[in-house]
Amino acid sequence: MRTDFHVHFHLLAKKKNKRGLAPIYLRLTVDRKRTEYSISRRIQPEYWSTKLQKVMGNNPNEKEINTHINNLRHKLNKIHQILSDNDQPITAEIMIAELKGDNKPQPKMTLEVFKEHNEQMDRLSGKSISKSTAKRYWTCYNHVEQFLKEEYKTDDYPMNDINHQFIIKFEYFLKTKRECNHNSALKYVNNFKKIIRIALANQWMDRDPFYNYKVQFETVEREFLNEEEVQKLIEKDLHLDRLKLVRDMFVFSCYTGLAYSDVKKLSSTDITKGIDGGKWIRIKRTKTKSLSSIPLLPVAEEILDRYKDHPEVKNSKYVLPVLSNQKSNAFLKEIAALCGITKPLTTHLARHTFATTITLTNGVPIESVSKMLGHQDLRTTQHYAKIVDRKISDDMKALREKLDAKEKNPSKEIK
Repeated sequence: MRTDFHVHFHLLAKKKNKRGLAPIYLRLTVDRKRTEYSISRRIQPEYWSTKLQKVMGNNPNEKEINTHINNLRHKLNKIHQILSDNDQPITAEIMIAELKGDNKPQPKMTLEVFKEHNEQMDRLSGKSISKSTAKRYWTCYNHVEQFLKEEYKTDDYPMNDINHQFIIKFEYFLKTKRECNHNSALKYVNNFKKIIRIALANQWMDRDPFYNYKVQFETVEREFLNEEEVQKLIEKDLHLDRLKLVRDMFVFSCYTGLAYSDVKKLSSTDITKGIDGGKWIRIKRTKTKSLSSIPLLPVAEEILDRYKDHPEVKNSKYVLPVLSNQKSNAFLKEIAALCGITKPLTTHLARHTFATTITLTNGVPIESVSKMLGHQDLRTTQHYAKIVDRKISDDMKALREKLDAKEKNPSKEIK
């Protein structure tokens, strides 16, 4: 719908201030209806040209006022064109509101969007995502909140103002002020990246601040127990029931590859008869919801039998009486000291031991190991294969030394 409009700039001399400066007003007429709007500029009345509707003079202040007037004319023409093209109503009030920005939506604020996302994660916690994942987003939220206060001196920040430099500064803040290691810092940056993706999808941001931002995680060599250490752990005579229980849970994980959260929730319905007629564990991983299918090895089956009459097992659906992760890790430190194991024993180290010492080192194909671990990507499992390759390299180095020794002393047998 096309509606003509008329723009007129004029001076209101009767509203002069104490310094004798009069305000300049814009009068917009659409369909014979007028609206007045102050352009927030004042001048001496004698410098105003009513005919030309501009300030007469060449000093910087006069030039700035005339530039401002021209910009307002241009903006009104653009607003009128957009309203016409979109077949929207055109009135003086609507055009002035657009000019002032009254019709523009308020910018989306970073912590506001982040908080809404985290509240959604809380509602999904324990269902489609793990409780630890939901908790991690709140930790990241706290990091961002502190970063905004310290770096930008503000309680919140417009999402559309976030740029590449903001991301770089946030990573630096995590590594210095929060003392996160390299990989932990990048994980929090990745958590924040999800909030940015939400803003981009909803067109709350004009550009992606992560464009040209490269994430390069450092390779972490995962600890695991070797065969000798596992056997030492199994054979150690422990005199406290709490240590025996935690040792057995750890060994059970070593022979099943289950993470702590999966051992804790393991129930009798998760143990079924496999294709070979033996007992298998079939369980959806807590972390990824992917299916793990694991034949029960004799050591693991023996541990299940050992606890089948335990009061906590008999009075629940679970097959093992698992302590909290915090207590388990604390007791594992005691057990390591008693066994003379210097590696930092944790509940998760058992899963690494299954992948390396129990399976890959004994020739189980990596594809089978990946399925038992519940990995969604074979590349995740291949990291363990690199560890096994290193062990093969060390073994072959030892063999070369023996062959060299035999060559120097042919009469000596290789042991």
